[in-house]
Amino acid sequence: MKTKRVVKLNPSQLLMLVFLISVGMGTILLKLPISTHTSITYLDALFTATSSMTVTGLATVDIGSTFTLTGQFIIAILIQLGGLGIMSFGIFIFMMLGKRIGMKERIVLQHAFNQTSIGGMLKLVKYVFVFSITIELVAMFILAFRWIPQYGVYRGLFYSFFHAISAFNNAGMALMPNNLMAYVGDPLVNIVVTTLIIIGGIGFTVLIDLYQKRTYKKLTLHTKMMLVGTIVINLFAMFMIFLLEYDNAKTLGELSLSEKLWASYFQAVSPRTAGFNTIDIGSLHESTLFLTVILMFIGAGSSSTGGGIKVTTAFIIFLATFAFLQGKAEITIWRRKISQDVLLKGLAITMISSIIIIVAVMILMVTEHTSFIVVLFEVVSAFSTVGLSTGITDNLSPLGKQILIILLFLGKLGPLTLIYSLTKQSHCKISYPKEDILIG
Repeated sequence: MKTKRVVKLNPSQLLMLVFLISVGMGTILLKLPISTHTSITYLDALFTATSSMTVTGLATVDIGSTFTLTGQFIIAILIQLGGLGIMSFGIFIFMMLGKRIGMKERIVLQHAFNQTSIGGMLKLVKYVFVFSITIELVAMFILAFRWIPQYGVYRGLFYSFFHAISAFNNAGMALMPNNLMAYVGDPLVNIVVTTLIIIGGIGFTVLIDLYQKRTYKKLTLHTKMMLVGTIVINLFAMFMIFLLEYDNAKTLGELSLSEKLWASYFQAVSPRTAGFNTIDIGSLHESTLFLTVILMFIGAGSSSTGGGIKVTTAFIIFLATFAFLQGKAEITIWRRKISQDVLLKGLAITMISSIIIIVAVMILMVTEHTSFIVVLFEVVSAFSTVGLSTGITDNLSPLGKQILIILLFLGKLGPLTLIYSLTKQSHCKISYPKEDILIG
């Protein structure tokens, strides 16, 4: 008698499978005639669906003119699913129906939100949905004051709905041909969109911690590092962009002082995995492009809607380097010690991410006829799920588009999730003798 072999998936493999199925369904829906004004290829539909689910924002076609209202609504739903996690949606619905959530589902949530334990996962899901929907509705209401007078009630409301979702989930997709360049000096659009990017990018665990503690002293070390890291990086980036692009006639040069400040602030926040732009990215100086590459590589916060190696990862590596230069054996900050396991995980994330980016850049340098900095920019933007582009995305070769699709997929799931899904974790208790080697 033959027995059926049941394939058991670990949480990382299950997340990958659910993601692939969602992208496949999104591709089919976007390819339907009702979704587009003009026919698009399956590759373009796949690229758009993947970019939406990974909340990246890169596009091979113009979203506003290519897709109908139905298609744009499908994209908005894909962005929402990708930002909050489709597994979270499924489990939230089960919770609303009073269904029991088992240990396996909690472990999957733990992997999806990059948490260190499964404790409190269901409470986290509830908070995530309440916070997200509330913040998006408030932002939609505020943006409506700008876009209803400009586009009319129905179109203005939909524009507000779409861009609130796109900004909070750090997707960066816009329905205007030039993204948000028409609003470079608009305080309302600048403040609302950047606030959504920051809130969505600092991570749900930080939002919950801020909501529950409400005083700085009681906050967790992770929350403090995220808040300080976000403020420092954004201010430094704003100053550098203002300085580097001040006389560039194609970006900040022709703007008034207030518009220069707004544009510098916006482009300092946006590379933190959002992808919106209020100035022409393709016209930036190479020095500014490289600065933006660094910002994109660092990315947002853990358990957030953004990508990158994460702010805390960069923070930990910096602290480890500083501790080494001071001759310290331990990594400490604010009277707290960071474990070696956290440092090793951070180094692994950074190294794996760097290898993936290097390989992708080498391939695209062969397939695409453009400069190194432009290719590097596009690759890091895709892998870090940012969505900023110098304008070469729609001109990429079919192989180039396929490479970016893979990068979108890897960047959204995270390098460690990929490794965990392909390898068996070792629990070896054997300890070997220590021997030093020469490095440096």
